[in-house]
Amino acid sequence: MSIQQTPVSINILGKEYKIICAENEQEDLIASAQQLDNQMREIRLSGKVAGAERVAVLAALNLSVELQQSRKSSTPLNANSSKLSEHLNKMYLKIETALKKG
Repeated sequence: MSIQQTPVSINILGKEYKIICAENEQEDLIASAQQLDNQMREIRLSGKVAGAERVAVLAALNLSVELQQSRKSSTPLNANSSKLSEHLNKMYLKIETALKKG
């Protein structure tokens, strides 16, 4: 049985992106998009960074640092954290593809 893939609309800094996603991953994708949008808005409001591309890079770096710190503080890799890492990588690729198309 295959997993149903459907388009999901997400909004980041007022721009809409449609990303095809497995139905069981939609909540995570939407939550991740909201987290990214919040991070980018905070950076933009700080006034220290100009340009959406620079804001996006800084937001991505901030979120990556948080992920790395979380990985360091967690227990050694096991099946669950391996799956989480794989899941995050898949979502990253989907978002990256959508951003290139947009």
